[in-house]
Amino acid sequence: MNQLSRRFTSTIIASAVALSGVALSAGPAQAAMQKSQVNAHGSIEQVYVIEATPGAAVAIQNSDNRRVGKGKIDSLGGFVFRDVKPGDGYRVSVAGSKTSKPLTVTSISEKPPTSLYSKQDLPAPGYGYLTTRDGTKLSVRVALPGKAEDGPYPVLVEYSGYDPSNPTASLNLFQLLANAQGYAYVGVNMRGSGCSGGSFNFFEKIQSLDGYDAIETVAAQPWAGRVGMVGISYPGISQLFVAATRPPHLSAITPLSIIDDTYRGTLYPGGIYNDGFAKDWAQQRLDQNQWPNPKGAGWVKKRVEDGDTTCISNLGLRGQNVDLMKTIRENPYYSTRGIPGYPDGYDTVAPTAFINKIEVPTFIAGAWQDEQTGGHWSEMLGNFPADVPLRVTGQNGTHTDSLDPDVISRQLEFLDFYVARKIPKIAPEARAAAPQIWQVLTGVSGVSLPADRFDDFTSYKSALKAYEAEPRVRILWENGAKPGEVVGAPMPATESTAKSWPIPTAKARTFYLGADGSLGDKRDSSASSLTFNYEPDARPRKTYEGDGNGIWKADAEYNWVPLDSASSLSWVSSPLSRNLAIAGPGSIDLTFASTAADTDIEVTLTEVRPDGNERYVQSGWLRASHRALDTAKSTPLDPRHTHTKTDAAPLVPGKATSIRVALFPVAHVFRAGSRVRISVQAPGGNRTLWTFETIKPDGVTRNSVGTGGVKASRLVLSEVKSPKGLPTALAPCPSLRAQPCRTYVAPAVQTPGPALK
Repeated sequence: MNQLSRRFTSTIIASAVALSGVALSAGPAQAAMQKSQVNAHGSIEQVYVIEATPGAAVAIQNSDNRRVGKGKIDSLGGFVFRDVKPGDGYRVSVAGSKTSKPLTVTSISEKPPTSLYSKQDLPAPGYGYLTTRDGTKLSVRVALPGKAEDGPYPVLVEYSGYDPSNPTASLNLFQLLANAQGYAYVGVNMRGSGCSGGSFNFFEKIQSLDGYDAIETVAAQPWAGRVGMVGISYPGISQLFVAATRPPHLSAITPLSIIDDTYRGTLYPGGIYNDGFAKDWAQQRLDQNQWPNPKGAGWVKKRVEDGDTTCISNLGLRGQNVDLMKTIRENPYYSTRGIPGYPDGYDTVAPTAFINKIEVPTFIAGAWQDEQTGGHWSEMLGNFPADVPLRVTGQNGTHTDSLDPDVISRQLEFLDFYVARKIPKIAPEARAAAPQIWQVLTGVSGVSLPADRFDDFTSYKSALKAYEAEPRVRILWENGAKPGEVVGAPMPATESTAKSWPIPTAKARTFYLGADGSLGDKRDSSASSLTFNYEPDARPRKTYEGDGNGIWKADAEYNWVPLDSASSLSWVSSPLSRNLAIAGPGSIDLTFASTAADTDIEVTLTEVRPDGNERYVQSGWLRASHRALDTAKSTPLDPRHTHTKTDAAPLVPGKATSIRVALFPVAHVFRAGSRVRISVQAPGGNRTLWTFETIKPDGVTRNSVGTGGVKASRLVLSEVKSPKGLPTALAPCPSLRAQPCRTYVAPAVQTPGPALK
């Protein structure tokens, strides 16, 4: 989630550190401070201390004089007590100092007075700070499309822990498009990031409330009209969290390339730790926001060196930024409580658990094969309130394909309808700038935005009525293979629509796994089994070794090697007599046994083409001990696992059990003449940036899959009507974005073993 922000957007000298007033070593100033009253502040279910003596013991007591927390002041002189119960009369004591004044801790449900917002003046335009309800100052950058006095302008806010407020950024995609379209742009850094005050923890509740305060402060400015939100990835996900707090002046959100569930969708797919992108991203957030010597935040260093006293003061709590790596490793199971900083456990950071609170129009776009946030995002769409205007675009592709011309034009259209409240029209300036976006991202020149769709309407009201009569869901098929365009260019071959997701008309298409390696419509009459070696190191861990940005190129090169017959099993269908279109989740239901008490499974769906090539479609993962299902949420097409520690259970070595592996959602057309293939193996070798911390085999582990009989293993896919307008000819291989090809190698034929018992 970090590379895109970096694309568009010196060690600190001793004198700069001295300016900060942050305690780094004992001295006369600190000796005087030790005799003063503790500088403590009540916050939202938190209490924080600044400018204290490093290493000193710190404690907090409630109004009954009972100690409810303790710790040690960090090297920057700060400390944060988290998960503090709301109430009055808290006091903080630091060794060698006087106890603090009584403090009030507020709840997340309390709303500040509107005067907090109306009394603030943001730069118009320029760099500055806004103040949140607990007194924390967030760094802000404002860019207007004209003079402030010529407003009010509709406003687009980008809110994240990257650097949206960076005043030295040479190019910001959303600022460019916003200003070209006549919108003001406001970039806001989350607490504990950039030059913002406070401490950072991944999407804890206080960050969402800061977003509420940012929206309301922006809306109170004299140059501001209606306010919407924009952003891809991190600043896309943040919109869901902010919107769920229901800021009164938020008009719409447009999150791109997002997640639905931090645990299931990205961090622990199938209960297996993603030690590739997810781990790297968490470490980068720690490195970027540490102080002193942050990595990749040169503009913050520059602000300090130039004497920005607010930025300097704001850095005093950076030592309290939560160690994300520690939190991740200490919480390998899904929990709804007990995680420090997260009152609802993993539900706190799972948008699917709270998007029912969103009341504003919402535009979402994502890719099924997203190499960063993953393709699980559509699993939450059914939780959106039915009366909320919702537009969804799904397609094959990479993390940045939610910026493709057919998507970004619809996003701008959506913003015009619900924020600017005008008949949508892409400005000439935006059209002129757009080709540069795809030249940079994909390496393809000459890509332009499609024509405006509402030019024939003369009133906003009639245009909006026509727009809202359109289906909620739009699927772009075979992105990268539009006839007549450069192979791999970010444009689809065709599109279709649906009223909702999951698609109501989708039917379960079942294929049974045969003992001879076939994938057929009928199960084998007698039960048998096939066996493979569990070898996580049999294949490369990932399919892409270059610069992460290179994945977005039209000519991206993948290292997707064929399966090893000894360490995998696969089944392939007969050639299809007609196109098979799928759109939605899938399930691989296995009768399964292992010689080990636990093992990791990856299933991969591919298309074996009549030209001898094999194309990647989608994957799914599961740690066998996490096989327990949430029966209330699971369907024949969509197994939902609980992933709780209570439900986790080892396998009985050698004994058969039923395991359902969820195939991540996908939309794909298997062409007539092609064959459907499903493979089962240890995780690894099928994704570009995702890798997995798999269970290491103790000696030789043999995994078996049962075929045939009453409990025949099967593949179940979401079959839909084949989209109109799809070219008859096979899409070139390679061409489809994020769906690499390889030469098909038929697996070695196995002699079936006995039925599993």
